Amino acid sequence: MTPNIDAHVRLDTHGTHPSAVTAVLTGAQAHIALVGLEAAEWTVVADNTLVLARIDHEEPHWAKEAAEHLRAEGITVEITPRLQEAMDEEWTWSDYPMSWCTRSEIREVSNEAQKIHDDIRHGHLLIHAHAHDGHTTVAVGTYLHPSGKSVYLHGENHLRQVADTFDSPAAALLAFERIHAATMRPGPAPMTDAERAAAEARAPLTRTAAEPPPARPEPQTVPAYLADPGDHDALLDAFIDSHGEWQKWRTWSDDTTHAIHESQTLRIERVHEADRHGAAWTVAAYETPVSDRMWHLTATGTTPAPVLQALLHHLAAGDAWDTAIGSPVTEKTVTAATQPLTDAGWEHAVDGRWFRWTNPSGDAGIRFDAFAAHQPNSTLTTWTLWSGPSIDNSTWTVTASPYTPSSLLVDLSDTLAHGTGTRQAQPASRKHETRLAASAPATPAVTAGPAASRSR
Repeated sequence: MTPNIDAHVRLDTHGTHPSAVTAVLTGAQAHIALVGLEAAEWTVVADNTLVLARIDHEEPHWAKEAAEHLRAEGITVEITPRLQEAMDEEWTWSDYPMSWCTRSEIREVSNEAQKIHDDIRHGHLLIHAHAHDGHTTVAVGTYLHPSGKSVYLHGENHLRQVADTFDSPAAALLAFERIHAATMRPGPAPMTDAERAAAEARAPLTRTAAEPPPARPEPQTVPAYLADPGDHDALLDAFIDSHGEWQKWRTWSDDTTHAIHESQTLRIERVHEADRHGAAWTVAAYETPVSDRMWHLTATGTTPAPVLQALLHHLAAGDAWDTAIGSPVTEKTVTAATQPLTDAGWEHAVDGRWFRWTNPSGDAGIRFDAFAAHQPNSTLTTWTLWSGPSIDNSTWTVTASPYTPSSLLVDLSDTLAHGTGTRQAQPASRKHETRLAASAPATPAVTAGPAASRSR
């Protein structure tokens, strides 16, 4: 019979480091759980708080293993919903070099690489020298105990492997120098981004009393083009959750989420860390799943939430597929696309190839490029929606290529002309508490699609 131990372990995602997992221990016998977690490479970062931070981003999997072990010992384990979602999701590495490996085999390879990393971190494996072989980092080192073997290491992070072994450090160094003399450097290689992130997550926490934040003013109702961006990731998650015909997967390396309609002819790319003026969203349409792109639309990360909501609402509408392929731009389609602006009294002007519609206050507009619209197979921007001091110094932009459906442009124009949203003024400054944020947002969870699983 499993004994009842007076210990409670609460597992959650890390507040600031994607994929890392925290464990908060309570109870008179919490030390029993602490010993078990430390043995499994969890690091104590504060009183009764541990962190699991790995270089292979498999923390949710190993946290699940730890939870099963603790429960078997009679310890109560609580797993937060967002961590449970991360445990249940399916994903794989993008461009994984050993494509023949199954998901479980990939995890085994990653775990062996993690053991090498931990052995170096704990001082069990002493690295004598490293080099770059033209493709990746290689190194030579010696296990101080128990084997005393010297090893040749190939690769970085989750791909590092023991490629060869030697009976002595001298033999290993001679072989290493013979191959890598030109690029050989003493000691271990500089930390990779993954190693640095894991080290930061394992850093001891300092808990300081935080000043209460100043009272936030009530949000103001403003025209849609002046509204706050809101949480773009939450908008995409809500869209996917409410439309089962869409599936998504997320790459780890470039922090991008892809959402694909079941027809495979309409796709959304969401870049989570895009530059302020870069494309944080790209919507693209294809005539068939394997044809060239027919049209595309991009939006910056500062695009107001009401504008993105109008875009996503159009993509979800039943008649969106009638115009998914798009058609050449004509005077009739330009007039239809901008009719909401005309009805709202926006000023219309023509400047050579440019047709402009600007609101009365001059801080929002739409520009149409007649030249770009009539270039066969053009990738030039035909439509630009913007807001800010000027189109060249904009707060946000949405751009669209030729063949973008006029019905979609009508929806966006109508949102600019008549839509509203909210804007929340931000406090000038605020002191933050240096600690794990229990309520910080987790890495957006992703559900694998039927034809492609999440890729990192």
